[in-house]
Amino acid sequence: MVSRRYFLEQSSAGFGAAAFAALHREAQAADVSSSGRTVLPEDAALQTTHHPAAARHVIFCFMSGGVSHIDTFDPKPELRRLHGQPMPVMIERTQFNNNGSVMASPFEFTPSGESGLPISGIFPNLQTVADELAVIRSMTTPVNEHAQGNFFMHTGFPTMGYPSAGAWCAYGLGTENANLPGYVVLQSGTAVPPHGGVSLFSNGFLPARHQGSILQADKPEAIRNIRPADSADVQQHRLNLARSFNNRFLKAASNDPQVEAAIKNYETAFRMQSAVPELTDLSSEPEWVFDMYGPNSRTPGTYAANCILARRLAERGVRFVQLFHRGWDQHRDLPNQLRGQCRDTDQPSAALIMDLEQRGLLDDTLVVWGG
Repeated sequence: MVSRRYFLEQSSAGFGAAAFAALHREAQAADVSSSGRTVLPEDAALQTTHHPAAARHVIFCFMSGGVSHIDTFDPKPELRRLHGQPMPVMIERTQFNNNGSVMASPFEFTPSGESGLPISGIFPNLQTVADELAVIRSMTTPVNEHAQGNFFMHTGFPTMGYPSAGAWCAYGLGTENANLPGYVVLQSGTAVPPHGGVSLFSNGFLPARHQGSILQADKPEAIRNIRPADSADVQQHRLNLARSFNNRFLKAASNDPQVEAAIKNYETAFRMQSAVPELTDLSSEPEWVFDMYGPNSRTPGTYAANCILARRLAERGVRFVQLFHRGWDQHRDLPNQLRGQCRDTDQPSAALIMDLEQRGLLDDTLVVWGG
């Protein structure tokens, strides 16, 4: 039996080796990946780590508000036996302290796939990809307030100031694409950052270039003024001039990491002028893709459309992609409200898994769905 302490020691050592190796990226020469994407020295994928990375990309589908586990992926047979009865035991006081009768889930669970994984009937499409899923039912939280809970989910700490999971991935693995950031957050319509705001995507104490870059997925320009007003030659001249001033300032600032990060972000933004418009232009996607992701996928900024963008970002070498779906905090009328939430997310989430699989990306892409 492996003890918890031993597991954490070994796990942290493995990730620590990856993070330490990232400090030596500056010495690596520029390279071209097998997919043809140019890799910059400061963002090169690690050549050696303690263990080979099974996952090279992460797509984090964050259901903001708190998904009801007993109505989705965590059936509780005992609740059906006790349905309508008073709580048999005293439970810890909560924010609302409303200790009523036991209520079983109104939804039926179906054993799905060869594994027989029980999934609620409100997820008929996810039931079809059950054998690709691993459901974690052991997670707990020490906080019961939204902002603190979101920080805990994104960073492992209930307060701001710590690196998010996306920042750690970008720091530990770099980006495979010199023209895009390693960590991208898709924001659109009502899918704005949840309680906690943009600090949820913070780099914390890691270099600033590893913070999340927000794309406004429902806007004509995903990043304001991303399309250049001048010719490439004029812009290159300006960039070279700015680089000379920046390097002098960096030297005067004793190579301040914040200044260095600002310079690198400026140069990444220059390269993104061509990469981002191409990324967000879904006109090249065939009709069968939109059919697979569902009717909402043709509307920019919807969860379904953002799932397509997430796949396109993973294809282009972005390490960590985050997207949102809001409104999972059902305080009343849960059966009807939860059905609506699942209608929005069920088909696109299953389609994302199938799409990645048929493109050969699922083997090294971790899709995380939760809230």
